Amino acid sequence: MKKTMLSAVCAALLGLGLAASVPTAQAQLMSSAHAVVKAEQPTAPELHKAMRALWHGHVVTTRNYALAVHAGDKAAAAAAADTVVDNAKQITAAVAGFYGQPAADGLLTLLAGHWGAVKALTDNAQAGNQAGVDQAMTDMGLNAGEIAKFLASANPNWKEADLQAGLIAHGGHHKSQIDLMMSNAPKADQDKEWLAMQDHMDAVADVLADGIAKQFPDKAK
Repeated sequence: MKKTMLSAVCAALLGLGLAASVPTAQAQLMSSAHAVVKAEQPTAPELHKAMRALWHGHVVTTRNYALAVHAGDKAAAAAAADTVVDNAKQITAAVAGFYGQPAADGLLTLLAGHWGAVKALTDNAQAGNQAGVDQAMTDMGLNAGEIAKFLASANPNWKEADLQAGLIAHGGHHKSQIDLMMSNAPKADQDKEWLAMQDHMDAVADVLADGIAKQFPDKAK
């Protein structure tokens, strides 16, 4: 299934009330964890490259946070958390060039919701707090719906259901990676998931760039 999504990740994460239970939200995230979002042939190669770099930064910095938490290194965890925020600011700075500063400011606030859920998931998984993990998964599922609704309204090239599927899959990769890390799974298993997470993030970034290129053909080039 092809999905032309996410140009306005550049302007993301706003309000939809997804009344899902904890088990339902978690099941959705995990069942979609390996869904792949494909972009069409790149129409603006440099934009695609830039989007990949920005969103690759998200998965790298959040992984660094999880590694530090698992190691019990509070200083490294705090530093990694700062880099997650710095990366989000870089993403929103790029957004401003297409959607304006108000959209970029909104996106920064909304990206904080995603990061808050990922951080809570990481911290509670390390602590063995299943209730906290369940709540973080619920929050991540709700956040995915919020992003999808906003993006679908910002760009006519995307469908809300497609956006939500890709974002739920991204959340599933966070969950899988953290579970493997905190359980000290074999390195080969952790490496496999890390590669899958990067591949999926690249696919989402490609779709984002493709949507921007279609909506703003002159700017994208």
